Amino acid sequence: MKTRRLFLRQWDLQLMVIPALLFIFVFSYVPMYGILIAFKEYDIFQGFNASPWVGLANFKEFLYAPEFTTVIRNTLGISLLKLIVGFPAPIALALLLNEVKIPLFKRVVQTVSYLPHFLSWVIVSGFVATLLSADYGSLNIALEKLHLIDEPVNWLTIPNYFWTILIATGLWKGVGFASIVYLAAISGVNPDLYEAASIDGAGRFKKIYAITLPCIMPVISIFLILAIGDLLSAGFEDILLLQSDIVRDVSDVLDTYVYRVGIRNSLFSYAAAVGLFKAIISVALLTIANAIARKSGNSLW
Repeated sequence: MKTRRLFLRQWDLQLMVIPALLFIFVFSYVPMYGILIAFKEYDIFQGFNASPWVGLANFKEFLYAPEFTTVIRNTLGISLLKLIVGFPAPIALALLLNEVKIPLFKRVVQTVSYLPHFLSWVIVSGFVATLLSADYGSLNIALEKLHLIDEPVNWLTIPNYFWTILIATGLWKGVGFASIVYLAAISGVNPDLYEAASIDGAGRFKKIYAITLPCIMPVISIFLILAIGDLLSAGFEDILLLQSDIVRDVSDVLDTYVYRVGIRNSLFSYAAAVGLFKAIISVALLTIANAIARKSGNSLW
């Protein structure tokens, strides 16, 4: 009865929410019926319902696949590096920009750091390939001029360098745009706290450590939870466009593996099984991270 009265009191707001709920239901929940394809041997000619049921056969095939260990290792390795390097970078950039007292310089830095986000990975990968080219790449030319190398190096074909190139490229592309949220959170900090700290003799670093970081910690915690839940999403477009057959042993991750083995070879059931495997692990990681964060009072739910 109480819920009904509350609904009637907010009937206009509830009507505004209904279209969004219908959208989510139609485009997010109804398609989940297609998950059944992961438990079938889907045949495009037999159709979805007529395809034979195989149970967990597709999951077992993936777990016993020769590439399983390599794909999981690459996925976790790249994801952890992106988390360790890429997660604190926008926070640090936001903290540094907040300390800049020259408005013009601050706007220029913000604009320059934001721009790469709006470039597609096709453009960025082409830029990186040109920069690192063995024939006319700027990096090789500069290193040769400095006598640091004797002959040009084809950087993108050397497995030991691929992860470094991938992480650096992703950092350059996304750090500026990702810092917007943290800058917005910092702008909401009460200025009186900084004034009180100045009276007590606190310097800039002390203010950052004692005031700014604790005040934006709820935002940091939420994004950290989401990043941990997304730990098996090492990337797709960036890796697909930068990788080659020579570096596949260090570049093949779950998403590129699904595309290469499942989609291109028309193994739709196998691809769905791998995708469902990834989704289940991601939900488990998200739940665990949220449970840990709940102890500090900064959880998602």
